Amino acid sequence: MRLLITGGAGFIGSALIRYLIKNTKNTILNIDKLTYAGNLESLLSISSHKRYQFQKIDICDQTALEAAFSSFKPDAVMHLAAESHVDRSLTGPAAFIETNIVGTYTLLEVSRKYWEKLPSQQQDSFRFHHISTDEVFGDLANTTDLFVETTPYAPSSPYSASKASSDHLVRAWRRSYGLPTVISNCSNNYGPYQFPEKLIPLMITNALKGKPLPVYGAGDQIRDWLYVNDHAKALYAVLTKGSVGETYNIGGHNEMRNIDVVTMICDLLGEKMDGQDFRKLITFVTDRAGHDLRYAIDASKIERELGWTPDVTFKEGLEQTIQWYLDHPQWWERIFNGRYLETNNAIT
Repeated sequence: MRLLITGGAGFIGSALIRYLIKNTKNTILNIDKLTYAGNLESLLSISSHKRYQFQKIDICDQTALEAAFSSFKPDAVMHLAAESHVDRSLTGPAAFIETNIVGTYTLLEVSRKYWEKLPSQQQDSFRFHHISTDEVFGDLANTTDLFVETTPYAPSSPYSASKASSDHLVRAWRRSYGLPTVISNCSNNYGPYQFPEKLIPLMITNALKGKPLPVYGAGDQIRDWLYVNDHAKALYAVLTKGSVGETYNIGGHNEMRNIDVVTMICDLLGEKMDGQDFRKLITFVTDRAGHDLRYAIDASKIERELGWTPDVTFKEGLEQTIQWYLDHPQWWERIFNGRYLETNNAIT
């Protein structure tokens, strides 16, 4: 297949592309605006591959998108481009509205017009796969329930509200125009190449620099953690085996309190760093506004219908992630000093 992937320079997008190039025969067009979180250094291992190409495009730019569709002629779209950091959405929600809502609308319209001109057989096989988040479902505080595909939406932050809006747009384009769409909602991802503003890479890199490890409130927030390589495999399963019009929840079966994640990072790092006590760096800070207490996904549908289950346990994945950050200081140090932007600018 010829796959047009938006947001492929981001954390999950780059993991997906590396997986596809290594494990499939598909041809990839990576479209990315290259905001601060887009890092083409995460794709250097496959950047010269004959089945990979990159174009710097904002998904709100209809003209540029139409040109890309016309020249590349995709068989499917995998839409990952999004503003995704909750803290940033609280201080600057406009970018989330623009990219996650307006950008998704623009991509849907370009995809629909392209799809409508395809021969009938290609129309039947075309897919628009929208990658979303479990945060659209809101908070599972004070309950043992799990998010299922039919859980009502109740987003708490500008980020999750914008992603909920994009999910609704995708479903509307399926219902109104017949565009063959599929949606997946995933739990918190972690793994190599994650931008170090997110919890796990922030704790690892701060610890290695001897800086405080900031934990919101008492650290009682519970998340279901999913190793990013497992997520990439799940996304490909949804694209190739999922049913049109369906939604699939993707989770790691790893519910953990944030404070337990942080202490586990400290202890695993300590084992690798001559018994250093990293727990002394833990610093409790004022909780953020509207902070959901618990997310947890029921991933039984994707297991039952598509045969996907996560391969990596949380401890295994965390050990691999910590070792990766220890082995690749040049990657994350170039983010902190801004030098990674030189690679972005040089390639584009």
